[in-house]
Amino acid sequence: MLEQLGISPKTEQFVNQQEQEIQQVLCEIDHVCNYNSMKVLTAFQKNRVSESDFAGTTGYGYNDVGRDKIEQIFSDIFGSEDSLVRNQFISGTHALTVTLFGLLRPGDVLLSISGKPYDTLDEVIGITENASSLKSFGVRYQQIDLVDGDFDYEQIAKFLQQEKVKVIEIQRSIGYSTRTAISIEQVQKVCQLIKQVSPETIIMIDNCYCEFVGTMEPIQVGADIVVGSLIKNLGGGIASNGAYVTGRKDLVHLVAERLTAPGEGKDVGPSLGANRSILQGLYLAPSVVAASLKTAVLMSKVMESLGYIVRPRWNEKRSDIVEQIELGNPDRLIHFVQSIQASAAIDADALPIPDDMPGYTSQIIMASGSFTQGSSIEVSCDGPLRDPYVAYFQGSLTYSYGKIAVMKAVEQMKKN
Repeated sequence: MLEQLGISPKTEQFVNQQEQEIQQVLCEIDHVCNYNSMKVLTAFQKNRVSESDFAGTTGYGYNDVGRDKIEQIFSDIFGSEDSLVRNQFISGTHALTVTLFGLLRPGDVLLSISGKPYDTLDEVIGITENASSLKSFGVRYQQIDLVDGDFDYEQIAKFLQQEKVKVIEIQRSIGYSTRTAISIEQVQKVCQLIKQVSPETIIMIDNCYCEFVGTMEPIQVGADIVVGSLIKNLGGGIASNGAYVTGRKDLVHLVAERLTAPGEGKDVGPSLGANRSILQGLYLAPSVVAASLKTAVLMSKVMESLGYIVRPRWNEKRSDIVEQIELGNPDRLIHFVQSIQASAAIDADALPIPDDMPGYTSQIIMASGSFTQGSSIEVSCDGPLRDPYVAYFQGSLTYSYGKIAVMKAVEQMKKN
């Protein structure tokens, strides 16, 4: 059967051998999945989710009971005061943008302490000039880079003592950098420092790719507000779009009034039939994230065995679902990404090529044979055409499909 997918018995045997060596790690992922599944189920039952909650509203979206329950469920799962979970958010980048514009005012300082944020925020912040950026509204941006994969605690404390900072932004996942993802323990440590030195500073976390990877979320360790996408971890491959913002009630209120209108906030916004898919996606999310993590571990083990540099290594602790494979030259990157597309259920015969993409400074090659356009929780892979030519692999709705993608990648690497 695998030969019909272009996978040789020799490749299957090789991957199976590698799989045997990672069983303990896969078992640990299952334990986390079980914990998060109980957390989700408890929130569903506490809020008495019923079939009638699937009915959506139109127009203004007044009195959308299902939407309101979804937001309470997110708050229960994250341990937050309030949440905004809406299909009016186009993407994680959109939710981050609305949050930043909701919290910041002219003359305020935005400080990133995890280095430069993801490329799609360059024009939002004003790192790349744009007449609609935060910079154009008089918001000043500063950043402090990580040191050996951790926060520069001394420099952060010094900066906060010298300047009044309205919002500190932390991006946990790696974006297109070559660092490791920021752990929940690191988030806790830096939150304690920030609150000690500058209690009024708002700590905002970009949590994309990180939800349900562990058993704790950033609000539980001191963050004020957290943002993420529903076409990544928490959508479970079911939610067709949307994002969430969760945290302090006063901050979520400000964000809601920026998404809709001052004076209306969370009271408006029709769900348009999305309640069912958001709830079902969240229900499946712990197991889908677990499948993605298992696939990433297997990919790491296999590609390291083939001689490539990988981050994280298969037996290292993970804080997001992304696996980096350093391929060293553009041709290998292109062929690797193309092999992932060839393993997909949708558009498997499409051939990804590098191209310009809005919000990015380098050409990007992207494989995403997904049921939802741009979904990163389904098997996908992308990377910028720049040195050291790293493929960023993530997702898989099931471990079986992820394993097939790994085997297709091995077949491709044997040819190049």
